[in-house]
Parts: sequence; structure tokens; C-alpha cells
Amino acid sequence: MSEEQPNLAPATSTVMPGILGTKIPAAVAFGIAVLLFFMPFIDIKCNSMTLQKVSGAQLATGFKIKGPGSDNTLVGDFEKMDKDSKGRRSGEDNDPNIFALVAFGLGIIAVVLSLIDKKDAITGGVIAGILGAVALMATLIDIKRKVKMDIPEMSNRARDTGVTDFEKLGDTFHIAVDFTAWFYLAVIAFTAGAWFCYKRMLISKIR
Repeated sequence: MSEEQPNLAPATSTVMPGILGTKIPAAVAFGIAVLLFFMPFIDIKCNSMTLQKVSGAQLATGFKIKGPGSDNTLVGDFEKMDKDSKGRRSGEDNDPNIFALVAFGLGIIAVVLSLIDKKDAITGGVIAGILGAVALMATLIDIKRKVKMDIPEMSNRARDTGVTDFEKLGDTFHIAVDFTAWFYLAVIAFTAGAWFCYKRMLISKIR
């Protein structure tokens, strides 16, 4: 007699989407982008001396302009020229940069969207990540442009107000704004977050 074989139901295998199909990578990337705003984004220098480091959050919300020291004659000359022309002196608030503010806001929005299991939200995360990176690059261009415009204006005010220290410095006087590695890491984090959201849309079956 032949033994009857038990009826075995076909095994159903569940394919796991993997880590890229979850919300974790995009949420972490966007979270890092937001946290990086509290690190120094720009380094303001006079020749090779650092005058001030400004974080991304300070760029977005406004910050106080500092000088290298109250006893420095050159700082007094800065204050004299600013008072004569704009009424803005060292130690007063500098206006927020609109592009940095937009990037900061997009970072917060991207974090929230990346945590929602909806296709529209994930698509919004892709868009917010791309726009956040673009806004940061616009911040770089805008600040570099303003520095180029302000330095000739400052030199002209030096001649008009009779400031002698600028004449002594001559061509050695150089104000520079350097963007730090933290800034570029924030750009990368925004881009990575957008890519992770895109991969999540392709892998997962969220509607």
C-alpha cells in the first residue's frame, strides 16, 4: 500500500523591502540636515584672522555683528563708517538671510513628511529635500554676492569719512566669508534625504 502524502499548502514568501524601503534613512538624513543648522556655516575673516563664526540657525534668524575687540582702532573705524552711513553698528542685529530661513523650514517639513506612510508625503519629502539643497546653495551665492558689494562700499566710506587705518592697510585689507564643511554636509544631507525618499517610493508599496 502506498502511503498518502499529506497535502502541503504552497509556502508564501514575504519579500521584505529592506532598510531603503523604510522611513528610517530619509528621516535620519533630514534630521541631520536640521541639526547641522546649529553648527557654524560661515567663517567671517579679516585677512587670516577669524572675526566671527555664524551658524546656519543664526543665518536663518539673524545674528549680532561682532568685532575683534573694543580696543581695536580698526573696529572703531568700522563703527564710525556704519554710523555715518547706515546707523548700524557692531553688536547690532544683522537681518536674517531669506534663503537660509527657507532651507531651515524645508528641513523641518522634510523630517515630518518622511515619517508619514503616504505616497504624497514621500513625494513631498523628495521635493522638500531638493528645494532645501537648492536654497542652501542660493544662500552661498547670495552671501558671496553681498560681500563683494559691501567691501567696495566700505572702502569708499573709508575715504569719505577720512579713516586713516584703511589707508595704512592698503591692499592687505581683505574681508572674506568662508563656508565651512558643516554647510556642505547639510547640502549633502538634504540631497541624501531626497534620494532616500525616492528609493522608498520605488521599493515600498505605499499608496
